[in-house]
Amino acid sequence: MGGYIARAFDYTPGRLDRWFGPLEKGIYRIGGIRQENQTWKQYAAAVLISNTVLLLVVYLIFRVQDKLPLNPAGIGAMSPDLAFNTAVSFMTNTNLQHYSGESGLSLFSQMTAIVFMMFVSPATGIAVAIAFIRGLAGKPLGNFFVDLTRALTRILLPLACVAAIILIGLGVPQTFQTGVTAQTLEGAQQQIATGPMGTFLAIKELGNNGGGFMGANSAHPFENPGGISNMLQIILMMLVPVSLPFTYGKMVGNNKQGRVLFVSMMMMFIVMLSVSLVSEHQGNPLIQQAGIQQGTGSMEGKEVRIGVEQSSFYSVVTTASETGAVNTMHDTLTPIAGMVAIGNMMLNTVFGGSGVGVLNVLMYAIIAVFLSGLMVGRTPEFLGRKIEGREMKLIAVTLLIQPLLILAPTAIALMAYPDTISNPGYHGLTQVLYEFTSSAANNGSGFEGLGDNTIFWNVSTGAVMFIARYFSMVTLLAVAGSLLMKKPVPETSGTLRTDQPLFGLVFVVAVVIVGALTFFPALVLGPIAEQLTL
Repeated sequence: MGGYIARAFDYTPGRLDRWFGPLEKGIYRIGGIRQENQTWKQYAAAVLISNTVLLLVVYLIFRVQDKLPLNPAGIGAMSPDLAFNTAVSFMTNTNLQHYSGESGLSLFSQMTAIVFMMFVSPATGIAVAIAFIRGLAGKPLGNFFVDLTRALTRILLPLACVAAIILIGLGVPQTFQTGVTAQTLEGAQQQIATGPMGTFLAIKELGNNGGGFMGANSAHPFENPGGISNMLQIILMMLVPVSLPFTYGKMVGNNKQGRVLFVSMMMMFIVMLSVSLVSEHQGNPLIQQAGIQQGTGSMEGKEVRIGVEQSSFYSVVTTASETGAVNTMHDTLTPIAGMVAIGNMMLNTVFGGSGVGVLNVLMYAIIAVFLSGLMVGRTPEFLGRKIEGREMKLIAVTLLIQPLLILAPTAIALMAYPDTISNPGYHGLTQVLYEFTSSAANNGSGFEGLGDNTIFWNVSTGAVMFIARYFSMVTLLAVAGSLLMKKPVPETSGTLRTDQPLFGLVFVVAVVIVGALTFFPALVLGPIAEQLTL
């Protein structure tokens, strides 16, 4: 898959052009797209302007959905603050939902606004990541509109079509009916929502989106009918993020580079998964002290048909891939398992989402090279180009913006809006911390213990999602543009080899140290304190 993505974005004529070329040329002609290389400023401007225009269009759809077709349930228009939050959420690949899926949006909104953004948003992230890699490799950044089109036509649309057919075959509904009536065992009538869920679910997972058609997300049997669909969703969530390190290796002309980064991320993933599984199997110490048998672990908030292992595995995958889909309620995870989920998002380098994950990984790789150069008294070099003051200032600002967007709003919410928190103890702090971490990391999952459909939560998380998404894209494109202007320097005996296991170790240490120094105090006040008081 990594090799395929590299070929998909290769501007030189190839075999893929035979299949996708005619369609893409038609799109370029209709859109008036000139297939010319852009500077980093032009590329960044194209990202910001196009995404902002699409965001405004989708916002208007949410505001007038009660007057649009395909609304048999008669769902009303969204309030201005909720429409703003939802539009920003799905445009930034976050998919944070302050509404309940099946009752908050009409079928028209789901199909034309939500699914549309579920394609465009990950395609934007992939395009920016490819441009950044080109800059590191000393190549022109390319054209955003060409890259966006190729991400849609060559990657997301074909794979989503195949995945949707499989999911529908496994039992996921695909219909324009908004609900069916079932008779319960007690003889009562129950209305169960349905809709075009198969196509929704495919791009939800493949594009690292995560927003659920149903409020219960993938814990609902219609979104996740069984074990095969559960594993397929996990594969889809990991497919693009795991592939991009190999794409990076192909595009810079050194496959070892990609393998070192993949192994480094996989090591962190395995540690996170192991800690989460152990914690969930141990369960709640208070229940154990009371002499109550817990069986195989903590089943609170989990589907019986899914169990502890698949629930914990899914929670680690969805936060490591920055997808945000859930098959269990993260608010009920044990404190340490909840901390693992938050930690994945705070680091944002344990694979990460479509495109933005590899952006963060490469940013930390440059940091690791810079720190190593300082230790040996040499000017750091990465892929044959010197890392100097301009690049490190941009990276430092990028590195600082995420903790600022997480910790500052968390402090404000705890001081000014404690009434929206369902738990007054350490868990309540974790709920707030998780919400802003999920927003800043473009993940979208939540602890769901907040009264978050208010003006404060809608506006504050909307602002965090927008700034976190596009600020780092612009600064890292600037880094790529700066490196592209430099002349390559020859490799010497003192050059740090970034395709060796030693660099992988340095990379992991840099990620852990920077992450620990930034977020450890907040984690101590939240999940760690909660664990110690059980």
